[in-house]
Amino acid sequence: MYKEEYERWLRASLEDADLLPELLSIQGAEEEIRDRFAVELTFGTAGLRGVLGAGTNRMNVHTVGRATQGLADYINQEPGPHSVAISYDSRIKSDLFARRAAEVLAANGIKAYLYSTLMPTPALSFAVRFLECDAGIMVTASHNPAKYNGYKAYGPDGCQMTSEAADAVFGCIQRCDVFEDVKRRPLEDCLAEGLVEYIPDCLVEAYYDAVKAQSAREGVCEKAGLRVVYTPLNGTGNLPVRRILADQGVKNVILVPEQEQPDGRFPTCPYPNPEIREALELGLRLCEKEQADLLLATDPDADRVGIAVKAEDGYRLLTGNEVGVLLVDYLARARSEKGALPAGSILVKSIVTTGLAEAVAADYGIRTANVLTGFKYIGEQILGLERQGEAERFFFGFEESYGYLSGTYVRDKDAVVASMLICEMASYYKLCGTSVIQQLENIYQKYGRYLHKVDSFTFEGLSGMEKMAEIMARLRQTPPDQIAVYAVNSIADYKTHEKRDLKTGETFTIDLPAADVLVYSLFGDAEVIVRPSGTEPKIKAYYTTRGKTLAAAEEQQQELAQAVRELLGIS
Repeated sequence: MYKEEYERWLRASLEDADLLPELLSIQGAEEEIRDRFAVELTFGTAGLRGVLGAGTNRMNVHTVGRATQGLADYINQEPGPHSVAISYDSRIKSDLFARRAAEVLAANGIKAYLYSTLMPTPALSFAVRFLECDAGIMVTASHNPAKYNGYKAYGPDGCQMTSEAADAVFGCIQRCDVFEDVKRRPLEDCLAEGLVEYIPDCLVEAYYDAVKAQSAREGVCEKAGLRVVYTPLNGTGNLPVRRILADQGVKNVILVPEQEQPDGRFPTCPYPNPEIREALELGLRLCEKEQADLLLATDPDADRVGIAVKAEDGYRLLTGNEVGVLLVDYLARARSEKGALPAGSILVKSIVTTGLAEAVAADYGIRTANVLTGFKYIGEQILGLERQGEAERFFFGFEESYGYLSGTYVRDKDAVVASMLICEMASYYKLCGTSVIQQLENIYQKYGRYLHKVDSFTFEGLSGMEKMAEIMARLRQTPPDQIAVYAVNSIADYKTHEKRDLKTGETFTIDLPAADVLVYSLFGDAEVIVRPSGTEPKIKAYYTTRGKTLAAAEEQQQELAQAVRELLGIS
């Protein structure tokens, strides 16, 4: 069947000049054809994501058009008028895909609001809410390598789509033929007739105002003279982050020149991910040269930010968990001092994010809500509070994967506001004669040394997806009662909504949406979590250990990591 589809694509009038040469180059290459055509890209809560190229299992102008036709059919099930906001990042063909989405929506009678230049993911979420749209589209593959692109879909609340909505859209997509059923009109005609409209500058300014409103200590940045090295990693963060920092008084911002301009090839960082040290090497070198106080690095769609801070022995990279805990502590203290911390405030974090944040928050009377991995679940908590008329109770939300949000103006992680707050926090501690590093050590001394590490195991291609499914099935069929030398006290399976105590045999219901996640609670307060990534062909293993010293926590983590590799069957 996939061979027939390959031949059909060869005969079709392909609208991207890069596609036909690729198809011709794989003639007779069975595995290459199978990889591109045996399956279709799946539309889920994160939309589409895949390798750029020709075929049904690739990101290209035709699969994007088909997905948008399915989205339009879903929206048009209800009477209009309807509208959708669209943004895009610096990735290869992102601008082309954004334009195609606008053309398809307009041809289906849906008004499209399109950013005229690349803008971050949080700016898309803001536009959906500000313009009261029915949906949003963000063309990005976040921090994936350059060969990827993607298509994130948002609901009317500015959150990534729920499972139910995504399933309904996917059903509409499957009823569309990629060539015959996709309607579109030329963008120039759509603009002339008002079917597509560029998002005005006043909306961008409103977004910036909403970000600046999250400041906890106004004016501290102007006084501290913070020296910052910043890299947008060739993505969308350059103008928004620099604008916000300048407005807040951070005047000494030094750009990493090789990574300043938008470039979807990411020539200096094959993995443009601020979680990975290699992506930050140029920034770290520039920090040493300039003797900066702080390094900031945002990913291509500027929803994640990583940092390094000056320490006695050079520059220390902080983990997403450490930055999140520091921000929880800083914001809680600052708002408490101002009397601006509402009663019943709630911190929202993912289940794989550090419990240290919960301990810190509790000291300020802040309750913690733990949700599944994916910022849409944090957004859902905000929506629930909003419906109760209590949106102000949302204190802060974050995930260990370098995503943070203060405020309810967007419903996704926002590296722009996080960059502002990180610089404000660093400025405050500098003015106090201390540092971010010292404050982190104070927190560890008070609450104990928490260590969190993540291992990612990649499984490429169709066989890789099958292998991942086999591993997860095997873990459920033959659950371990011990990992390394540590007894497993309980296993929580978020797919079946069941937590089982291995000592007593008791079972408890997990009151969260279904997810392919296994949580092993071990003797001695250690924890191992295993889950497939929702956006990449990877299985991730998360380790939490706690010790009196860092060395003790690291030793336990290394033992667990080796045991998990054996458990997964990875050599």
